[in-house]
Amino acid sequence: MQEPDPELTGRPDSETPAEATPSDANIGDANIGDANIGDANLGNSSATEAPAQSAPATDPAAASATTDAASASATQPPRPGFLAFLGRHRVASSIVAGVAVFALLGTGAVMAGAATGTPAASPVAASTPTSAPTPTETATIPPRSVPAADAVASRLRTCSVASLATDSRLGSFQGQVLNANTGEILFDRGGSTPSRTASVLKVLTSAAALSVLGPDYRATTTVVAGSEPGSIVLVGGGDLTLSRTSTGDESVYPGAAHLDSLADQAIAAWEANPANAGTPITSLVLDASFFGDPGWDPSWNRKELTDGYMPEITALQVDGDRDSPYSNTSARSEDPIGRAGEAFAELLPGSVSISRGTAPAGAAVLGTVQSAPVSTLIQQTLIVSDNAIAEMLGRLVAVESGAGNTFAAMGTSTVAGLAPYGIDTTGIVIADGSGLSDNNAVPPSYLTQLFLKINAREGNLGVIFDGLPIAGETGSLSYSDRFSGANSVADGAVFAKTGWIDTGYTLAGVIHAADGTPLTFAVYALGDVGDSAKDAIDTITAGFFNCGDNLSNN
Repeated sequence: MQEPDPELTGRPDSETPAEATPSDANIGDANIGDANIGDANLGNSSATEAPAQSAPATDPAAASATTDAASASATQPPRPGFLAFLGRHRVASSIVAGVAVFALLGTGAVMAGAATGTPAASPVAASTPTSAPTPTETATIPPRSVPAADAVASRLRTCSVASLATDSRLGSFQGQVLNANTGEILFDRGGSTPSRTASVLKVLTSAAALSVLGPDYRATTTVVAGSEPGSIVLVGGGDLTLSRTSTGDESVYPGAAHLDSLADQAIAAWEANPANAGTPITSLVLDASFFGDPGWDPSWNRKELTDGYMPEITALQVDGDRDSPYSNTSARSEDPIGRAGEAFAELLPGSVSISRGTAPAGAAVLGTVQSAPVSTLIQQTLIVSDNAIAEMLGRLVAVESGAGNTFAAMGTSTVAGLAPYGIDTTGIVIADGSGLSDNNAVPPSYLTQLFLKINAREGNLGVIFDGLPIAGETGSLSYSDRFSGANSVADGAVFAKTGWIDTGYTLAGVIHAADGTPLTFAVYALGDVGDSAKDAIDTITAGFFNCGDNLSNN
């Protein structure tokens, strides 16, 4: 859900997790030192397994060496004992000499292979030229196969966060960390299991919007002539950021379109049409058919509306249907379409009636205004976890892709919109665009892989990186209850999307680790967890930062 600014809300801690200060289950108790992240285990010690020794290939010079040995034995005087025997039996002496040379040379080859870690080259025996007679018989030794060199083992990593991962404040914990340079999995706890993501889902919604809509897409609100004399139709185009504040007076959404600009265009166009001479505007029809019903997902808790975190999702509304257009967290109404209609009617001359319907096909356009581009909307939804924009983007993706205009359509269109990134979406379930539903399911491993591409700014994904909150500096990671105390060591180095729903807290993004290694990570604290889960998440994330590429999975 939207991460509330502690300075802007007065709800008790039990209802407003983002307000709370770090709990008394402090960072020291979380055992970051005991978890072997201290100086003793942050070194760069590593070990590499030596490959198995390779057997030498058959030496082509062995036959020559055998011949030399036979010739030499023929010219020497008889010798007593074993030597005399060899002198009298040339075949035996040839075999013995060949075996001896092979053994000596083979031993040298094996020793060379063991020293270099690669199979040894076949040795070449040096022999003294002689006029040796052709032996009557030579020994034939079958060649031995040479096994391939073993793969070099991964380095031994010694920086453990195991005790942090078992912190009871994390509830049912899942997490994964990758080295962003190599893609290697450094840490994994249930990383392949799809689970609810909370507001981290906004990253997937944003990625789908970039692939389907593109960064320059803008939602358009239109006024057209009605089917009856004196009537006009206000047609919602899915822009939940459209503002009732005066042009130049910025709402909670800087750069948003303004109703007064649209009204001025409509009035001017109406009066400029000779067919309307002497006919004032007397009727305003509201058309919100661009999005289908329902406007509220059944899995959402209705208190999110009155608490000020989520509006009804309608194609026509103003300021995300906030009571105050200037506050991120502000109560929403039961009728966002009606609120928008009343605000527009007040800008028209005279008195007008308000009704609901649809615009006639081919009606003359009297005025248009457009939202900020998708690239801006993504940054606005990520930085403070704005739910209205996330649902707006998700629904626009569904409409643009042809899947439909409902929550159900988003389940298909968002996953399809992620396909161009080439990451396996098996197991992903999309119930909404914001992550408020418990029915969403995404494995941490999908997020770590997507963040590899976001970190590399592939395609348009750099837009997402630029919108991520930064620990201790911007957005929902700059609040007083995030990365405080010892965890502030990671300030400025964690770029991540926060998440909070009643049944879990999440965090996923990119870490610029202390050793300079970029990491991608995703951590879920699910189940019966409280506000202190945020501090536990920050603590293990700081552990990832401290360990860097020396992070152990043990």
